Amino acid sequence: MSALGRKSDQVYNWIRAYIDENKFSANLKLPSEHVICMRLDVSRETVRQALDRLAREELVYKVRGSGTYINKAVALSREMGNASACVKIGLILQGQDANANSGLISGIRNVMREKQADLHLFFTDNKFSSERNCLNVVAYQDYDGFIVDGVKASLLNPNLDCYRYIYQKKIPVIFYNNYYKELKYPRVINNDWKCALELLGLLARAGHKHIAGIFVYDNYQSIEKFRGYVTALRKYGVEFDDDYVKWCVSNEAHSPGFYKEVGKFLKGLPKCTAIVCCNFMILQAVRRSMEESGKRVPEDYSLVCFDYSGSDWEEAGITCSVHPGYQMGQQVGSRLLRMIENHEYADNGYSYVFEPRIYEGRSIRRIGGTERGGRTGGTG
Repeated sequence: MSALGRKSDQVYNWIRAYIDENKFSANLKLPSEHVICMRLDVSRETVRQALDRLAREELVYKVRGSGTYINKAVALSREMGNASACVKIGLILQGQDANANSGLISGIRNVMREKQADLHLFFTDNKFSSERNCLNVVAYQDYDGFIVDGVKASLLNPNLDCYRYIYQKKIPVIFYNNYYKELKYPRVINNDWKCALELLGLLARAGHKHIAGIFVYDNYQSIEKFRGYVTALRKYGVEFDDDYVKWCVSNEAHSPGFYKEVGKFLKGLPKCTAIVCCNFMILQAVRRSMEESGKRVPEDYSLVCFDYSGSDWEEAGITCSVHPGYQMGQQVGSRLLRMIENHEYADNGYSYVFEPRIYEGRSIRRIGGTERGGRTGGTG
């Protein structure tokens, strides 16, 4: 499938989720093409492909000079038409990393296809208010279970009462990536602490002593990555310096202008030779900042990245942990189905931890020598 086709599928899924969330309300108008382009960082052509597909399915219709609207009658009849499905599952996504979401959704659908599961997507945009709306839908519309990526999971969540109500109703729930420690639900996660040890180890063994890190503080995954970052520095005898760590909130890291903040941060670190990016979106901001300032990888800065979710990691040559999007979807989907079949709604052994899959690319320069660290291919 072409890149345009993949992006069109992502837009299609996002709009389908918007329709699911709004088909019972009085708000039947879709966001404008411009708003969707800005929100999902895609072209108008991509958005129009997705809208044309939805129009052919009669889920939306266009009004000249006004916009695109949800066809409420069709949307509600589609809901009724799925009543024969074996199970009805809600998938609550943050929606900020479209590449990772695409792989995850494909993995979930793959394992649920034979069960004829009815999968409904919801997007929170990493907002507590949106998460609460999603939870109210799955709690009161006869869902058999749901899968969720927690919102700002390192902070105190104001929606724990919703989760406790769902727990009392004995609706199975499984988290992936981010979860809430206050709850007893299972989770499928990456071993981010161990991943940090491996990535930092590659930098340290290449001679790097001044290693910057960019992390988000409202994300549980990022906190674990930072914990591993600090542990690795100590393990390899590198002094920790607070000035070499940039903290930001998730929404800030995903904003178009974040690369400018990255540039200011790096200008204040004249000795810095390497940068640790806690996710794919931050890596993109770092690379854009470097391009604008005329810096090169790895000559000026060595780069490593957690959770590389693009499909071009070998071509890009960035030393990284490869995000297990599809495999994570398979794991989280199959485990939720077993919970539903076994009438289990607490953890009871359903959690799973992915070990790091490290790709050693061409983005690490060896300090004090001509050889550049990292193999040209392979995973570990």
